[in-house]
Amino acid sequence: MRRVTRKYLGLANIAFFAGALCLVLFINLGSSSQDRVFDWNTVRYKSAARSLPEARGACPGLSQTRKPALVISRVAADGDSAWLKPLEKKYHLCVYTVDDAKDRASYHLQVPANRGHEAMVFLTFLADNYENIPAAGAVFIHGARYQWHNDQPEYDNLDLLSSLNVSNALKPYGYHNLRCDWSASTCSAKESVPQRSLETVFKARLQPWDARAVSDVALSDALVTLFGGGKPNEQVLLGRFDAVRSQCCAQFVVSPQHIWQHSRAEYVALRQWLLDGGHGQGTAPLDDRVAGRIISYVWHILFMQDARSPISLDQLNAQACPSAPDCYCRLYGRCNLQGCTSGGCRGQYNLPPGFRLPAGFEKAHVGLT
Repeated sequence: MRRVTRKYLGLANIAFFAGALCLVLFINLGSSSQDRVFDWNTVRYKSAARSLPEARGACPGLSQTRKPALVISRVAADGDSAWLKPLEKKYHLCVYTVDDAKDRASYHLQVPANRGHEAMVFLTFLADNYENIPAAGAVFIHGARYQWHNDQPEYDNLDLLSSLNVSNALKPYGYHNLRCDWSASTCSAKESVPQRSLETVFKARLQPWDARAVSDVALSDALVTLFGGGKPNEQVLLGRFDAVRSQCCAQFVVSPQHIWQHSRAEYVALRQWLLDGGHGQGTAPLDDRVAGRIISYVWHILFMQDARSPISLDQLNAQACPSAPDCYCRLYGRCNLQGCTSGGCRGQYNLPPGFRLPAGFEKAHVGLT
């Protein structure tokens, strides 16, 4: 009897899990999202904080420059910033070191907290230099020269920024991510799923250490908080089958006109959402990896569309993920490349194992350049 009982229990378990799997597949694949329009035009987050941070993030000399601003978010661990020196001929440098001790006497290049990764610097720059954005635009980058996500064969941001054609990058939509290769992005529908799909929700629950899955699930509520003022109406809430596609890694270029589509108060509110993190319902997640990744989805929503019109999700997704060969040619002058697909070109970028450069990579390459 015991063997028979175990046999039937095993069959029952198999049947249960098979049924559950079929249900998940049916719910996720039984319908497809039609093009939807969203009211993601205005940041409506309201903070419960009694006071907001002082404006201490001004970039010296910005109001007089004709060059694009190069906004750098770095930490002390990024090492020597001398690699930026050759870029001074092309850009007006605004270098923020987020873990520097605060200088109470200065109103330049400081952030209120080391929070949200690069988003804190970018939002502080936008808020505290709002009236002085150069006509040539602004480029936003991370502080280390060699990083796994730099879209260049040697992962070298100096080479990438030296060859970047800022005006070409801004021509189509007033905003462009600096990546062209689709790896590590949500551009390919085959490699990613809608943020509120049951598959993503289950993964976030079962693997809470997976910052990508957790932030994908948290994105929907964050969009309601940020653009809907906390009111979950269908104009701001992602549906179960809606997918926000975007390039990864939060390095991008944007025109002043597209920055000024939003008020200074909106950038202050978005930054305050980060600063309020964990202090009430609707605030940013405490995990910086999750909070920062949510904001990385928001940049192209803010800047790529006409803020006076409702946002078509299909149009937004198509603009956020241009074909790699076109992107390489327009942004970096790498034209007529061979071995290209819509998501990449052979030899232009390889995703390193584990999203990390090998130990000693930077030290070895600095000596060669």
